[in-house]
Amino acid sequence: MGFFSFLGRLLFASIFILSAWQMFNDFGEDGGPAAKEWAPKLARVKKFIDGIIGKTNLHIDAKTFVAACIFLKGLGGLLFVLGSSFGAYLLIYYLILTTPLLYDFYNYTAGKPQFFRLLNEFLQYAALCGALLFFLGMKNSLSRKQPKKKTPKPKAA
Repeated sequence: MGFFSFLGRLLFASIFILSAWQMFNDFGEDGGPAAKEWAPKLARVKKFIDGIIGKTNLHIDAKTFVAACIFLKGLGGLLFVLGSSFGAYLLIYYLILTTPLLYDFYNYTAGKPQFFRLLNEFLQYAALCGALLFFLGMKNSLSRKQPKKKTPKPKAA
């Protein structure tokens, strides 16, 4: 059972680890293609936040955001393989932070093909988040097991 648990965690975390490795290799001087993809989405977030709390000096840099994503995915994936709850929390934080921004199906009308593609990706990443929550729930329930009752030894006469 222990080997299959490790293998399952390794296969699950490989999604995050390999993605972080590719983002790291493509990072370069300007943050790579990931920063180019994130820049308009982060500008939209900044505009939204400015609309709520007023004009601020809030600056969301795409290159720094991509570096934080690489850190969360890489370290979270490695710690998750080792069975750490902290790694699962890092991956959940990454998914909650990026999934609604990256797969913004809500900005498209329901009949367009891009809407369905983005909705599908969004639901897949929501399922990954659910699997991590399941892992945390199982890890917490296994650590709270009742200790086995010791059977009293018969006394020798």
